[in-house]
Amino acid sequence: MSTTVKIDIRQLPHAEGLALPAYQSADAAGLDLLAAVPSDTPLVLQPGQYAMVPTGLTIALPSGYEAQVRPRSGLAAKHGITVLNSPGTVDADYRGEINVLLINHGAAPFPILRGERIAQMVIAPVVQAQLVEVASLSETDRGSGGFGSTGR
Repeated sequence: MSTTVKIDIRQLPHAEGLALPAYQSADAAGLDLLAAVPSDTPLVLQPGQYAMVPTGLTIALPSGYEAQVRPRSGLAAKHGITVLNSPGTVDADYRGEINVLLINHGAAPFPILRGERIAQMVIAPVVQAQLVEVASLSETDRGSGGFGSTGR
């Protein structure tokens, strides 16, 4: 069972004519974000290159929520295109344009066309921690083992 939250969204002038983010299926977790690049000059990502791709969107998240910008699995699997700072975080108090930092890990140049689905945005609740400084931590079987300590 999912819950809904109201998100105010504003389309900037360079996104005019593009669809708003949308879920692609009834149980999808992420809304697809579209590239708001000029139609006459697509952005071409060369292998190894990264670029900030505009979406032309600003949002107002309610306090206690974040938006996570994540890769689209198809772009990653078929072309090696992913979100470099994955997941990117949009905080509830941010009101600027949502941009997607894409990188081309593939072997071929990849053109990003206007209106192309470039990433997905997941709305998630935020829990803020209250840090309590202590002299020592409780013991566990794992202890300080990390980076492969529990297996391959």
